[in-house]
Amino acid sequence: MKKNTYIVTGGAGFIGSNFTCHWLENNTDDEIVVLDNLSYAGNIANLKAVQNNPRLHFIPGDIADKRLVKKILAEYEPAGIFHFAAETHVDRSIVFPEYFLKTNVIGTYKLLEAVKEYWDSLPEIRKQNFRFIHISTDEVYGSLEFSDPPFTENSPYKPNSPYAASKAAADHFVRAYIKTYSFPAIITHSVNNFGPAQFPEKLIPLTILHALTGKKIPVYGDGKQRRNWLYVREHCKALEAIMKKGRAGEQYNIGTHDEMTNIELVTEICNRMDQLLPDSKYVPHSNLISFVKDRPGHDRRYAVDSTKIKNETGWQPSRDFDAMMLHTIRTFIREYQENPTVGMFPVYESEKKGMT
Repeated sequence: MKKNTYIVTGGAGFIGSNFTCHWLENNTDDEIVVLDNLSYAGNIANLKAVQNNPRLHFIPGDIADKRLVKKILAEYEPAGIFHFAAETHVDRSIVFPEYFLKTNVIGTYKLLEAVKEYWDSLPEIRKQNFRFIHISTDEVYGSLEFSDPPFTENSPYKPNSPYAASKAAADHFVRAYIKTYSFPAIITHSVNNFGPAQFPEKLIPLTILHALTGKKIPVYGDGKQRRNWLYVREHCKALEAIMKKGRAGEQYNIGTHDEMTNIELVTEICNRMDQLLPDSKYVPHSNLISFVKDRPGHDRRYAVDSTKIKNETGWQPSRDFDAMMLHTIRTFIREYQENPTVGMFPVYESEKKGMT
């Protein structure tokens, strides 16, 4: 029986690399082709757990390089695509929105064009089974009031940052290909992810690394922005369930009930670090918290209703948030102690700004 091959764009990034490892660990007959241009947030070391796996094929390159994408499609004949590749950091999008337009919108369009041509050439049975999973964000829906119910798949799009607008535009292109060409794509909207090896500009790793090094921990505004949090490997399980059981042409929200304010989260991380590092000269680490000017257009609250994915695929998060947060903190501490340069990535203006 021929093995299935899947292409993972952005597979050296945080979520993409976790997904690649998850798929290879849990689908032992399949192969994965990672396409990644190794930009600032992509790191081949994120794939070290599977780097010697003969079923992993890494190709450096850009999703906007249609010739390269067509070559990969012809060579590996994938049964599906997981499209993670994207610029994702809101702060960067505020300063450099054009980067987000080029990668998230133009890049997705060119990828769609190449994959559609490939899909059109497939025998009918393979066309029916093929899936293009477009990984998006809950930020396309905009902001909720604290009393509002969570977003559903039918919520209108109201993006409030250049990042969210670029992902919304990409979503609309995918949807247009679904409706116009009957292209078998699925769009997913996940809440904030966390876990080991996340790039240090994001809120959780930024907080941990600043606490370790005694730097100020920046928190935007009053810190009462509310977020839903999902352990990255639970997201990977959801995407696997969608590829295997999701319906082509549909959208699925992926979230949890672990909702808290940014200041609650940062304070909890500081308290955990007090317990794990009682001899640190920075105890209590909460003294490092520094409230800074809020960023423009900052969404107040995100939350999604995951009823649809649970009902249609059986997925639901199975790991305890507190346990996974403790695991994440311990991993960052251990890696920093082994290699202090882990906290010296080029974090964009993190000294001055809070993170989402």
